[in-house]
Amino acid sequence: MFNIPIGLRAKVVILSLFLLCLPWLGYEYVWEMEKYLRHGQEKTLVGTTQALATALHERPKLFNHQASFLSQVEKGRDLYAYPLSGPIQLDGKLEDWQQYQHRMINYGGDHVIFNRNENQPVDIHFSHMVGKYAGYLYGSFEVFDKHLVYRSKNSLRVDKNDHLVIATQSPDGQFRRYIVANTQDGWLSAFELPQDPTQSMPVTPEIRIQGQWLSTENGYNIEFRMPLNMVGSKLGFAIYNVDDSTTRTVNTIIGTSAIDSVAHLGTVLVPSPEIENIIKGMSHNSSRIWVVDNHGRVLAKSGDIRANNSVWSSSLEDTSQQSAWSIFKSDYLLPLYYKILTKPPQDFVDSLQDSTELSGSHIQQALNGKRGSTWRLTPDSKAVVLAAASPIWIDDKVMGAVIAEETTHGIRTLRNRALEKLFNVIITIMSMGTLALFIFASSISSRIRKLRDQSEQAIDSQGRVKQQIIPSKTRDEIGDLSRSFANIVGRLGQYTHYLENMSSRLSHELRTPVAVVRSSLEHLSLQKLEPASEKYVARAQEGVSRLHLILNNLSEATRLEASLSHVEQTHFSLTEVVGGCMQGYQYTYPENQFSVAIDDGDMTMFGVPEYIAQLMDKLINNAIEFSTDNPIRLTLKRTGKTAIIELANQGPLLPSDMSAQIFESMVSIRSQGVQTKPHLGLGLYIARLIIEFHQGVIKAENLSDNSGVKFVLTLPLDELK
Repeated sequence: MFNIPIGLRAKVVILSLFLLCLPWLGYEYVWEMEKYLRHGQEKTLVGTTQALATALHERPKLFNHQASFLSQVEKGRDLYAYPLSGPIQLDGKLEDWQQYQHRMINYGGDHVIFNRNENQPVDIHFSHMVGKYAGYLYGSFEVFDKHLVYRSKNSLRVDKNDHLVIATQSPDGQFRRYIVANTQDGWLSAFELPQDPTQSMPVTPEIRIQGQWLSTENGYNIEFRMPLNMVGSKLGFAIYNVDDSTTRTVNTIIGTSAIDSVAHLGTVLVPSPEIENIIKGMSHNSSRIWVVDNHGRVLAKSGDIRANNSVWSSSLEDTSQQSAWSIFKSDYLLPLYYKILTKPPQDFVDSLQDSTELSGSHIQQALNGKRGSTWRLTPDSKAVVLAAASPIWIDDKVMGAVIAEETTHGIRTLRNRALEKLFNVIITIMSMGTLALFIFASSISSRIRKLRDQSEQAIDSQGRVKQQIIPSKTRDEIGDLSRSFANIVGRLGQYTHYLENMSSRLSHELRTPVAVVRSSLEHLSLQKLEPASEKYVARAQEGVSRLHLILNNLSEATRLEASLSHVEQTHFSLTEVVGGCMQGYQYTYPENQFSVAIDDGDMTMFGVPEYIAQLMDKLINNAIEFSTDNPIRLTLKRTGKTAIIELANQGPLLPSDMSAQIFESMVSIRSQGVQTKPHLGLGLYIARLIIEFHQGVIKAENLSDNSGVKFVLTLPLDELK
């Protein structure tokens, strides 16, 4: 297990970091909500397509003219009249068609209808497209022909030159052919041919076909327009090429389809204005509606998926007033949130904007008679588009499909608003929760520290009870712990008091019987005894003397404890007291050597000099008993406001973990077998009492070279004057 040294408050703060799970849970909830909203949007869009398809059911006239009854369409043969953005200037320069250049279809060797010499490669080709604008069908031909042959000005034949043939089935069902053959560049000369495909004469001028013929470096351009009411659902174009201006025989015919009969003509699809009117109302919302035939070709289109008129966004507009909170949110919170969130862009790439033919699984599903939907990502990955499709039924046949498309911008906006509010609430909860946890942890930590301080101050380094623990009144676990500690310290104090008073009680209780025994032995020794009896009496007297010495030592400690409470203190010189004591010891113990070093200067302290002398007696006696032949060293020096006395002697070392216990009452480390006098361990105990009375400190430790023991005394001194 890791034991990390951090406090309770830090741990609680770290645990409070689990509140960070709340944003993740909230995001997951909002994400689930978004999925349900998307599912609802999908169902709504499918319902929209179904409703529009219902309006188009069983209305075959909307599709009769659109060649929707074909089993399949062929690109290049079946034409699509693209909606034009404006009128085309009929000048033959084809500049107005540049924006539709990608829709041009090139007709060449694969579209040859007739080739006089099959072994000769086809040397002409052309690019072509048709479009619709304001009731007219526009068309362009860019023909690449090396030999341009115009119609002869004096000839009645219009087919002995390069020309364009337009064949169609008119709305009244008649097969009609028109020929465009110019004698020079300029306004088109159009004629209607006989209905019999084998006949090319006589011709009737057709003024409804208007346009321009313009020769170019590579051939010639034809630009025309004709009313839509001239065009049915069948349409074909063919370019006739004549290279020899003398024989004027047609060498090659290239066209969109064969033009000799209605059956051979291709189809033309013109976007339906009737269907556009039906779905026009949908252009006022954010949905884009398509109506396609059963080949996927667009019949009508309405709406724009980039429009910002979604019901989602309009309902989420912020109408709140500019308050301090709203300013703070917009200036600080929202920029922070939108480092994670993304705003739905309006400038995404719409790949289907100008599409004339649609495909997809949902469309194919609709053309198979079932409703379908799909999601797709725009090419720039900025938007997700939801598309739904429903089939259009005529009798029991699917004639087309209604397709509706919408972006998920509204839902994403709603999701962002929900996340903004969620983040606001979470930040508030986390701030308040963290603050509450911090205050709670601080309260607990403070109570525990207070209990710790009381416990450390209750018992000193010697294990004595100095003060009681004040029990807490709070009724919780920490309060119970405080009351338990107070109870334990109280019991320990009672036991310590019993031990401390035991010596005084022993000396008091044993003194009388010892005196009786001693007086009895003295009377007995005065009588005439047998020599053997005298020996026992002498041994008894020796034992009583030792017991008397013990009682004196006990009494000395008891008296000292009693006298300390009312002794009179004075200011005295510590150097004089210590120096005098050491001079006396040198006379008293001549067999021992003393090394004394006392700093010069005044060291005055407040206390009882007799007790200081008694303290020195105890320490010197202890040093002499444990000392070897080496001198006993004493130093006295002043350090700031304290005097430090060090008394060192060579000899046995202190046992481990006994440096503090030796100052307790009746604790001795002397070996019992080598003692010549009784020792109760009261000498150092008395020394400690005297030191503590003078507000000093005494401690014992082994010398750094483990050659002996030294006592270090620290005593407070008076201020220097």
